[in-house]
Amino acid sequence: MTESAPIFIQLSQSIEEGVLDGLYPEESQVPSTNEFASFMRINPATAGKALNRLVDQGILYKKRGIGMFVATGARQQLLQERRDAFAAAYIQPLVAEAQRLGINVDSLHEMINAAPTSTSKTTLEGAQS
Repeated sequence: MTESAPIFIQLSQSIEEGVLDGLYPEESQVPSTNEFASFMRINPATAGKALNRLVDQGILYKKRGIGMFVATGARQQLLQERRDAFAAAYIQPLVAEAQRLGINVDSLHEMINAAPTSTSKTTLEGAQS
């Protein structure tokens, strides 16, 4: 979450994190605009803007008179968006720099697998599938 982002963006990102982490499972109800506003001590219009942003993205949907719910497929949609953003921010520049340095794909894989990390090598290899 970006602290310098507008509050409604911060709240929508926080809700997205909740969907990804399982705090808000698909088809579950999320807190209301007023509940978010009260908890975060923000204007209800700001909280509403965050929720409506997620509705526009297809992450949440409205049940008139009942509230907002997490859409079916929302978690998978968010994961795909995050993976795409990760590829654009990290993988594409990495591959481009490797090509400039004459590092082939096999050598790049070896370098990645040899890099110190808190994630096990098995996990990295599983992520390549």
